[in-house]
Amino acid sequence: MPRDLSDVLHYFLPELERAPDARSDVGPGSGRLGGARSARTTGVAGADRAANARRRIPWPGAVSAPAPAPLSVLCVPIGERDLVHAAFTWSLAVETARQGGSVALVAPEDDRHTPLWSGPRSGTSEPELVYCRAEALADLRQTAADLAVERSRSARQGGIIFTRIPPRWLDEGGDRRDAIRWILMFSSPRREDATATFERIERMVKDRPGLEIGITIHGVRRIAEARDAFDELARRCEERLGLALASYGLLTDDLDIYRAIAAGRSIGETHPDSPAARALADVARLIYEDARSRVLG
Repeated sequence: MPRDLSDVLHYFLPELERAPDARSDVGPGSGRLGGARSARTTGVAGADRAANARRRIPWPGAVSAPAPAPLSVLCVPIGERDLVHAAFTWSLAVETARQGGSVALVAPEDDRHTPLWSGPRSGTSEPELVYCRAEALADLRQTAADLAVERSRSARQGGIIFTRIPPRWLDEGGDRRDAIRWILMFSSPRREDATATFERIERMVKDRPGLEIGITIHGVRRIAEARDAFDELARRCEERLGLALASYGLLTDDLDIYRAIAAGRSIGETHPDSPAARALADVARLIYEDARSRVLG
């Protein structure tokens, strides 16, 4: 997992540093999970095994293939009126699916009557949007966990279950049942934004030992701006909370982002060649690679 912004700058350098409208040429990952095993049986014992298999009688001592690991569940705190962060999250889900991941987005049932997810349309190749009748964090997390197990059966390259968490549910304190382990947060380089992000992290980790938090800095025009913002936030978390933040890169400050929000579409769909879309594809790649390197049931 990338723990420092310098660990992921190779995804963005040198193009973004030279010009605000530069492009990234990094291609999607191609790793696969799982494998196949073949065996040959001979003689009488082999014939007996074949007969037993046809009669669906398990051979004594046979070992069943292990069940696939559940997909990773990534929780994203998004307020009821936070259209920008919701647009980022949906666009990341779309881009992760494009890169080969099995993806779904879980949200509370109340979201159905808000403009947060106005873009998703049923019957398309977009990530599945699942509304959950949850009244607490534990219920929402359980729905995401069940979906992570279900999707793992057919996912050959791993994937992510993005989960929209109402921030107030995270602020209520930890619960053994909520099993929150992996969180993505967005923060701008503005001082007041960084302070609010730190305060939210402080409340979240209080009763949740082992929580892992990744940060994407958005609304930047230069890499140095994102680096300074992440480094300052990471320093405060390390010194005051003993928490090591993971860096998930940066998103550019681009008018195309707001055009995509207005159109109710992902950024990659509306302006695929824009700096914003290319930066978002790199962020999605970082998160997807992290998801495939761990098991976060």
